[in-house]
Amino acid sequence: MFLTIFLALVVCGAITLLLVAAVAFVQDTRLFSSAPKEAQEVLKPREKELFYGARLMGWVLMVISAVTILGVGAIAIWDGVRNGFAFWQFFLRFVIIFTIYKAYDMIFFDWFLLCKFHFFQHYYPEVERVYNGRKYGYNLKSQLLKLLVIFPAISALAAWICTLL
Repeated sequence: MFLTIFLALVVCGAITLLLVAAVAFVQDTRLFSSAPKEAQEVLKPREKELFYGARLMGWVLMVISAVTILGVGAIAIWDGVRNGFAFWQFFLRFVIIFTIYKAYDMIFFDWFLLCKFHFFQHYYPEVERVYNGRKYGYNLKSQLLKLLVIFPAISALAAWICTLL
């Protein structure tokens, strides 16, 4: 259980690194496809880098983040296979990791960074009017669908595949 919680926290850290790299350093509007349509419509492309080498540094950080997330998956599976996990043990591990990640996403990213801290609006002030007055992010329905339906389904599929190993 300790390893599962630790892996979930590593995923949260990697996702945070990914977000900061994309928003602050790479600043490519194509990376914001999950933003609401109203925000996407007013986003202005950033031709000038934040500082010399910012985009390169951002892409390197994004690759590190992606490799970290893949590493979490590999360790979660490898440890489960090594310890003879059954379907329900794998399922529980994956559901816990996804649930902690999604709770972190909903609380830290959508509520704190977007609505309270205005992190995204700092780098893209043109979206201020889109997010102005929101008490929570913009996609609660989508977030809950992932948390309650999609992630458990993915966890079940991954657990089934892992029990075949």
